[in-house]
Amino acid sequence: MSAAVSKGSSSGSAGARGNSGAWPTDVVVVGATSAIAEQCTRLWLEGGASTALLIGRSASKLDAIATDLGVRFPAATVTTLVADLVSPSSISTVVAGFAGPGTPGAAAGAGLTVLVAHGSMTEQEESQASLAAAASVLEVTGVSPSLWIEACADTMSAGTIAVLGSPAGDRGRRKNYIYGAAKALIEAMTEGLQHRLAGSPLRVVLVKPGPTATPMTASMPQKGLADVSAVAGEIVAGVNAGRAVVYAPLKWMLIMGVVRNIPSPVFNKLNF
Repeated sequence: MSAAVSKGSSSGSAGARGNSGAWPTDVVVVGATSAIAEQCTRLWLEGGASTALLIGRSASKLDAIATDLGVRFPAATVTTLVADLVSPSSISTVVAGFAGPGTPGAAAGAGLTVLVAHGSMTEQEESQASLAAAASVLEVTGVSPSLWIEACADTMSAGTIAVLGSPAGDRGRRKNYIYGAAKALIEAMTEGLQHRLAGSPLRVVLVKPGPTATPMTASMPQKGLADVSAVAGEIVAGVNAGRAVVYAPLKWMLIMGVVRNIPSPVFNKLNF
């Protein structure tokens, strides 16, 4: 694990602050190089967050994003940390480093928001053909994010933990059930943590972005994909408000409500 630091200084716009809920003073983003994560970080800094810690696997990608954010928001302090995102020992060490006793994250208290945003999308056919590929999807997209939010819940005493799930986790479908199973794991973990932490100052938010135009979906037909900046806006508003579940765009809550309730004999005849 290694670290790099990028800092800047200017005031940052408060234009996005008016959305809703409590605006964070400090944000930590795991999987910070994803397009959705980058847009969310930008919005939080635009709204007045003073620090952002970007965690990921690629130093060059993290540095590029930190440099861009430093130019846009010179008053903010943006730091980067390269880490192994799947190793349990690495996860424990990193979370203790930003949220453990005596850290700035602990001092931020309710002002700290952590977004866990990493994952991997492999074609269903590839995962079906290779158990190794399926295992990678389940580990990177399901097990690893679940361990991050568990470590945060064990370390933080206040603030907000948000994690990216997916409408794909709402019901297994033939075209993406391995990816969907990984996201369903995150949903069950989040529900359990929300139950465990009910009444405490620590909130856990499950975010379910619908299909969004990002590099991850570049190989898919682009028609109907949501704009990443609009999706990030809905995510930030929902996380700040501490909502238990945030569908972005909201229409996916209605769509998946219908999909979940299709009787199995009918559902199994559908090809989607």
